[in-house]
Amino acid sequence: QVQLVESGGGLVQPGGSLRLSCAASGRTFSSIAMGWFRQAPGKEREFVARISRGGGNTDYTESVKGRFTISRDNAKNTVYLQMNSLKPEDTAVYYCAGRQRLGVTQSAAGYDYWGQGTQVTVSS
Repeated sequence: QVQLVESGGGLVQPGGSLRLSCAASGRTFSSIAMGWFRQAPGKEREFVARISRGGGNTDYTESVKGRFTISRDNAKNTVYLQMNSLKPEDTAVYYCAGRQRLGVTQSAAGYDYWGQGTQVTVSS
């Protein structure tokens, strides 16, 4: 089992920045591919970004490309999501997720472990 705990959410003005962190425990972190998802009120959970086990391969949903950066520090068992140029439409609960299985996916169903989520609100 893997336990994931997100932190770093909050209220930020449009154009501002936040960095989310997700600390993992329970299994060898470097054996797990990681992703970030978000869910806005009344909407389905959507893929935001993912990163491979070693950190060398990343992928983003189109709406955040050039603004968000996913990274990981396997020595600290932590994955990050740096969010810049935030927009009101980025407002959501952000979840980190871990995938034990091989292969890559943007589907939430393909992830085995989930954090409890952290609220990000972009508003003036």
